[in-house]
Amino acid sequence: MSKQYKIYLDACCLNRPFDDQTQSRIYLEAQAVMTILSQCQSATWKLINSSALIAELNQTPDLSRLQNVKKLLDIAKIKVVNSTFIENRAAELQLLGFSSYDATHIASAERSQADVFLTTDDRLFKKAQKNSQLINVLINNPVQWLAEVIQAEESNDENPK
Repeated sequence: MSKQYKIYLDACCLNRPFDDQTQSRIYLEAQAVMTILSQCQSATWKLINSSALIAELNQTPDLSRLQNVKKLLDIAKIKVVNSTFIENRAAELQLLGFSSYDATHIASAERSQADVFLTTDDRLFKKAQKNSQLINVLINNPVQWLAEVIQAEESNDENPK
């Protein structure tokens, strides 16, 4: 996979590998997240961490899960620290109906110039699609996005320039 993507995974995505894998959707999303993290681990892609992400993850009551999720973030190459810009942008996004955490995550992804913000949260994804003209980062589901990236890479391999 040749393009070096900058990827922001929200708390739902980071928790997905530790969710019950007996449901097909959860299993597929967990596999997609692990594949994406593997690409970040090998430095092919860059994972983005943020103050907002750490704050939300720290609400996790299961300390073992919290430690495991935070270990995933150890490979992050970019750290977005809260700022006035992020707070102001998050306030704008909240006016569109995003929760405080979701708005702050989106603002952090925008600030870091992420190529994609990935979530397994259907409500967040649908709201982002509805407001896509007002959001400055692509928001997608990890399975859908990874499938599109792989398909694009294979198309490029078949049609060399």
